[in-house]
Amino acid sequence: MKKFKHITIGGIQNKIFNLVFVTIILMIAVFTVVLIYQSGNLSDIVKESNKSQKESITQVSEQTMGEILDTNMTQNAQLQAYIASDLFGDAERVVNIVADYTQKLFANPQAFPTRAVSLPDKAMDGKVSMQVLTEKGVDISDPAVAEELGLIGNLSELMMAVYNNAQVDSCYVALPSGVMLLVDDHAGTKFDESGNIIPIPIRNRIWYTGAVETKKLHYTDVTNDLFTGEISIMCSLPVYQGGKLVAVIGCDMFLNDIANSVDNTAREGSFICIVNQHGHVIFSPQKEGSFQVMPADKAPDLRKTKDAKLADFVNASLKEDTKLQLIEADGTEYYVVGKPIQNVGWAVMSFVPKALADKPAATMLEQLDGIQQGATDSFKSGWSKSVITIAVLLLLVLAVMITAALIRSKRIVKPLEAMTARVESLGENDLQFHMEDSYRTRDEIEVLAESFANLSAKTVKYISEVERVTAEKERIGVELSLATRIQADMLPNLYPAFPERPEFDIYASMDPAKEVGGDFYDFFLIDEDHLCVFIADVSGKGVPAALFMMASMIILANNAQMGKTPAQILQDTNAAICANNREEMFVTVWLGILEISTGKLTAANAGHEYPIIKSPHGDYRRLQDRHGFVIGGMEGARYKEYDVHLQPGSKLFLYTDGVPEATNSQKELFGEQRMLKALNSVPDAAPRETLENMRSAVDAFVQEAEQFDDLTMVCIEYRGEAEENAPQTDAQ
Repeated sequence: MKKFKHITIGGIQNKIFNLVFVTIILMIAVFTVVLIYQSGNLSDIVKESNKSQKESITQVSEQTMGEILDTNMTQNAQLQAYIASDLFGDAERVVNIVADYTQKLFANPQAFPTRAVSLPDKAMDGKVSMQVLTEKGVDISDPAVAEELGLIGNLSELMMAVYNNAQVDSCYVALPSGVMLLVDDHAGTKFDESGNIIPIPIRNRIWYTGAVETKKLHYTDVTNDLFTGEISIMCSLPVYQGGKLVAVIGCDMFLNDIANSVDNTAREGSFICIVNQHGHVIFSPQKEGSFQVMPADKAPDLRKTKDAKLADFVNASLKEDTKLQLIEADGTEYYVVGKPIQNVGWAVMSFVPKALADKPAATMLEQLDGIQQGATDSFKSGWSKSVITIAVLLLLVLAVMITAALIRSKRIVKPLEAMTARVESLGENDLQFHMEDSYRTRDEIEVLAESFANLSAKTVKYISEVERVTAEKERIGVELSLATRIQADMLPNLYPAFPERPEFDIYASMDPAKEVGGDFYDFFLIDEDHLCVFIADVSGKGVPAALFMMASMIILANNAQMGKTPAQILQDTNAAICANNREEMFVTVWLGILEISTGKLTAANAGHEYPIIKSPHGDYRRLQDRHGFVIGGMEGARYKEYDVHLQPGSKLFLYTDGVPEATNSQKELFGEQRMLKALNSVPDAAPRETLENMRSAVDAFVQEAEQFDDLTMVCIEYRGEAEENAPQTDAQ
């Protein structure tokens, strides 16, 4: 082969030159076929890549939307349930306050003066006023009736006060004699068209009969107010004196605000509805279908609907918070969550159509199709122009056409092949399409490559962000789990703790409010005749409190093992912590040293809870010992110690403030009295059983309320030398 300028004689270029020169038309056809083939091949690869990207976008979008829906729908349902619970809780407080005072009136009527009460006055319409209403045929001038009215007239100021300070629309006291004392601001509704006061069948009203039948706090079903016709619910409570019914206290709550709030939730097919304890929809923005509001005698019981999945969801929502789930109702798929309203046994249920939840994914897919179509159109347009240009050049200058054809073919085919190879290599672990110099042809191929690069970059960035957030959550969870195990291992947790020492038994537990806590305890033998026990509570919660807890625990234990007295142990520990306490954290501590042979307990208290002690044949009682200042709170603090002599059979119960301050959903504290009651319910229980009983009592009290503080307890039973050969219990 020989070179002649840029053409190799006898080589491929020469053969192509000869072939193109002889058969220019055939060459154009072949070249056109090649372009068509490469274009079709690239189109197929793009379609496969587009399909893979669509599947990835759909999967990630559905997962993300599921998490968002679960959070938002649960929060909406909880908000509606909280509003309703707050309203009904207000009503319960009103009737309980009035009932309590009514019972005092009937328990000692002679101690109260006769107070005048009046019939309704039209002039007071729109103003808050006390009114007397009666059943038909009841004469308020009758001495017996007048006497009762004069007695309950003492409730006027109280009823006016609770009415003005609560979310109720009326408050009333009804007597078995057929009269009632009522406060509201619509006195004008008590008159008929002739101006006569309307008699009320008091003892036949559903709030009266319901309270008498149940003999406890009673809520009616949703109904219309007798006087105003407003949507309302009534709360009532019977009052007994010496086993005899003396009155029924009640109040009305108009539910227009709840109805309007529920109606305003309707958006793009999503809505919230409220179902009562009978499975009837009582509030809903829906005007037709399964979730429309109907009269009680015609409303379907959704708990028993033929759709088993819907029935199960309704039943579950009336009892407990439900997780996000997918059900079908009235031919539409909905994402749903539910939350019960505990006061009245209702449930709030939130519905979002699946089609609405899927809309973001559909929009992204539609945009992806648009981008793909635009890129395809650009490529086709560029391809057509290239073919025309090549044909014109071949017709005008044969030699130039041959050279241009060769160069053009390389220029067109090479970047397309590179793009094709790169697109084919894209997979689950590599979705990024990068721009390369070989794609920069300054024509539609470069536009197509840039479109691919931009689209794949956005997809990879979106997936990477989701993976990063997920990985971060998993990392934090693993670290907190490890911290929980480390903290648990720091505390004594093997029982029986001293199987070789029958003179005493000890058991302890610590349940942190978060993954790690600030409470701690420890017990160990200083020597053969002295047992050291301490329990402590660090200020704050979480990881900072846990770190401070570990340092405090080590310092306390080290000082105790040196044979110091309790007061000296606390003083030296305080000095060590105050020396380097820039975070200004502190810890409360109770520490005692038991002389095992005599039962003498020497203890000191640094701002901790009072210990509880039980004599051999007595009940648990609080030991009100001397309190010193908290550890870490002040340099140079001094501590007093005291002695307690434990007889064989005595017990000592230690705890942190998480026990008496455990709070239920009504914001009530467990308290010291409930704590003593739980201990004295089984006073002879072994230490392990004592702590298990106390935890069961706390759990039964708080129920579903969140635990806000660590729960830490220690129980010691002193048996003395007389118990040396006694068999060990399970608690040992």
